Amino acid sequence: MLRILLFLATNVAVLLMISLVFQVLGLGTFLDRQGVHLDLNRLLVFSALIGMSGSFISLALSKWMAKTSMGVYVIDRPQNQTEAWLLRTVERLVRQAGIGMPEVGIFPSPQPNAFATGMDKHHALVAVSTGLLETMNPDEVEAVLGHEISHVANGDMTTLTLIQGVVNTFVYFLATIIGHVVDRTLFRSQDEEGGYVGYGPGYYLTQMVAQMLLGILATMVVMWFSRWREFRADAGGARLAGRQKMISALEALRRAAEPEDLPGEFAAFGISGSIGQGLMRLFMSHPPIEERIAALQRLRG
Repeated sequence: MLRILLFLATNVAVLLMISLVFQVLGLGTFLDRQGVHLDLNRLLVFSALIGMSGSFISLALSKWMAKTSMGVYVIDRPQNQTEAWLLRTVERLVRQAGIGMPEVGIFPSPQPNAFATGMDKHHALVAVSTGLLETMNPDEVEAVLGHEISHVANGDMTTLTLIQGVVNTFVYFLATIIGHVVDRTLFRSQDEEGGYVGYGPGYYLTQMVAQMLLGILATMVVMWFSRWREFRADAGGARLAGRQKMISALEALRRAAEPEDLPGEFAAFGISGSIGQGLMRLFMSHPPIEERIAALQRLRG
């Protein structure tokens, strides 16, 4: 909760700074000259409400969505040795990481994968696939659990969601300004008295296209952060379970015939992801496994 409050305070400071920059650069004056009269401060706040609300709702519902959409079976009382071992291993790793005990689950999937999600580091869910349990040895599974627990300890679910909210804010903000400017200067929407109507057909078309194009750029920013945090979670998994175990787990993932992304928003929270080529690398939620292994090999200690 403290992480959320601090990040929100930072975001408010950023919004205030951006508003000040707009004033210094004279953006409001420029728009007035184009016949577009917008209250930029009000628009910025409104954009933040739109951009952040969806992200927070998604974060708050993340555990429920994971359980229902992916069929996660939460281990309350172990039914076999594997489930008992999973609980013991997670308990030991979270003590090392200094976080609260998460819910531990298993989801049906032939592909080796795992993910962590939740509102904060003391109320998380860590789940592994049946394929991971079938194809990896205990040391490798332990390393994967260490990787996911590191995500939780680092607050990655909260941070990634909030970053998504921030970029959503600026996508809507800039798309709205672009829509008004284009509608006023190119489509010249006006009422019977010759005044700018503010929301002509050109505005809606341009704002929609601008949101799509700016959304692509925003996705590249979010995915860059997602790749960076994977390196950090690998290092965390190496500290918790051992570097060689973490390397061995990544090598096992590399041997998998065709790694698959988890569905929807959980793709960025998994241990592995699909491989991109060329420009598609900019939209990858995970770095190539070869690069992750090389980064671990360079770690000291």
